[in-house]
Amino acid sequence: MPLEILVTMVVCGVVAIAIILHMSGRSAVVPLTEDSATRAWLRHSPDSAVQSARPAATGHAALITTEQGMGIVWCFGADTIARPLDTAKIEPQPKGLCLRFADFSTPSVTVILSSQERAVWKDAITAAPSPTVLSQKTG
Repeated sequence: MPLEILVTMVVCGVVAIAIILHMSGRSAVVPLTEDSATRAWLRHSPDSAVQSARPAATGHAALITTEQGMGIVWCFGADTIARPLDTAKIEPQPKGLCLRFADFSTPSVTVILSSQERAVWKDAITAAPSPTVLSQKTG
């Protein structure tokens, strides 16, 4: 079989699968609640004990408090990602907070928060040991 036909078949197959998954609702973001955020954190870090989970109003992220410190869980498609905030740098943004991690697999994430949530999250994160708060960019 010529390479051009094989490549075309593979590309069309991948696109068709992506469309079918999207149309069937399997790519929809599942909003986080306290319970689902706790379960997501424990799936990523089963040895930690979650003390509290504070989901954002959008349901796309949740601030997690554990015995080891603060962490965050956020939606990534139909799945979640969880990271501890012990080495994260926090940068206030007009629509939320940008968290920069010292991890090449997750360099940064911007969490959409209301102005009230942004202040509460920033205070909670900075009260925990280790995070660095960067000043808000101007201009």
